[in-house]
Amino acid sequence: MEGAATPTVITSTSSIAENFYTSTLAYDRHFFRTASGLLVFAEIVFGLLVWTLIAGTNYFRVSAFGWVMFVAILYWVLTVIFLIIYLTMAYNRIPQVPWTAVGLFFNSSATVMYVVAAAVDAASISHAVKGRHNYNCWVASTFFAFLVTLCYAGSTYISFQLWRSRDEEQ
Repeated sequence: MEGAATPTVITSTSSIAENFYTSTLAYDRHFFRTASGLLVFAEIVFGLLVWTLIAGTNYFRVSAFGWVMFVAILYWVLTVIFLIIYLTMAYNRIPQVPWTAVGLFFNSSATVMYVVAAAVDAASISHAVKGRHNYNCWVASTFFAFLVTLCYAGSTYISFQLWRSRDEEQ
C-alpha cells in the first residue's frame, strides 16, 4: 500500500479539569470549637426541642401556643441558615453586608422574642391537666424555651463585643 494516507491524530493540551467550575467556599472546621459555634449548636438543639415538644401535643386548643410555635420555628430555621453561612464562610464572599450588625440584630431580636415566647409558654401551661401528656410536654418546652433564651442572650453578648470591636477598628 504505497502512498496510503496516514491518519492524523489531533491532541488537545487542555485538560478536562480546567473545564470544571470550582467553588471558593471553604469549610470552617473549627467553628464548633468557638463559643459562638457552641451557642449556635445549643440554639439549634434546644430550639428544635421547643417546637417538637409543642407540636407533639394538641397545642391548637390553646391559641397562645401558636405564637410560641411561630417564634420557635422561625428562629430555628434562621439559625440553621446562619449556621450554614458560618460553616461555609459565605460571609467572606459578600463583604458588602455588615455581618457583625446583622448578627447583633438577629441575636438580640431572637433573645427578646424568645423571652416573650417562653413567658407565654409558661403562662399557658395552666390549660393542661397536671401529669398528662400535654402538661409534661408543655413544661419541658417551657424549660427549653428559657434555655434557648439564655443561649441567644449569650450570642447577643458575643455579637455585641464583635460589633463594638469592629466598629472601633473603623
